[in-house]
Amino acid sequence: MLGATAARVLKQLRHDRRSIALILVVPALLLAVVYYLYENETVPPGSPRTFDRVGLMMLAIFPFVVMFLVTSITMLRERTTGTLERLLTTPIHKADLLFGYGLAFSLMAALQAAVATAVAYFVFDLDIEGAGSLVILVAVINAVLGVALGLLCSAFARTEFQAVQFMPVVVVPQILLCGLFVAREEMAGWLEAISNALPLTYAVDALQETAANAEPTSDFWLDLTVVTGCVVVVLVLASLTLRRQSK
Repeated sequence: MLGATAARVLKQLRHDRRSIALILVVPALLLAVVYYLYENETVPPGSPRTFDRVGLMMLAIFPFVVMFLVTSITMLRERTTGTLERLLTTPIHKADLLFGYGLAFSLMAALQAAVATAVAYFVFDLDIEGAGSLVILVAVINAVLGVALGLLCSAFARTEFQAVQFMPVVVVPQILLCGLFVAREEMAGWLEAISNALPLTYAVDALQETAANAEPTSDFWLDLTVVTGCVVVVLVLASLTLRRQSK
């Protein structure tokens, strides 16, 4: 059942060119915008470019945001068209259904992360200590986190517009507090405490560990484990909140 659900969602996405463009093209274009923001930056010899720091973080943030939007809206369409309700009248378990959606969008997330990371390295010469494969790994897991949160939030929305309204509540605070704008240790104590409870923080920390070390560190694997655990927990919560009947 899980594989059949994933195959059906991927088949639908194949015919949705706008969603494919949003998933595969938009993150790379936004990364280009970030690069050209700092194109004329004067960097002392031997010092890292600002793009190497900010652009690296964007490889976690852009997939997270895009997959949250695509997943939550797609799930709402499934509900409003009656597809989801018909599926839930079959013997399929809600967890199998949700994890099937998660698997399908995770495969798209892997493609998205590979494209964005390739653009960062081969077009904009991203220069960090760690391997590109580790960057892709973090980007994929973070995109899957966006998928999981999108599935969860879609359970509480009635329309696509309501699904988008969850962004200021679920997505934006994580971006503001992940350490992109201000180092977390320089934040007010209560903001740092909130930041420590948000999964995007650990994804950004994992990328910072990759940027600073040629080999993956124990902190890197710990951060990745936290994000992966959050993905599983959110998917389970999404399956528990999935309604069998639309209202």
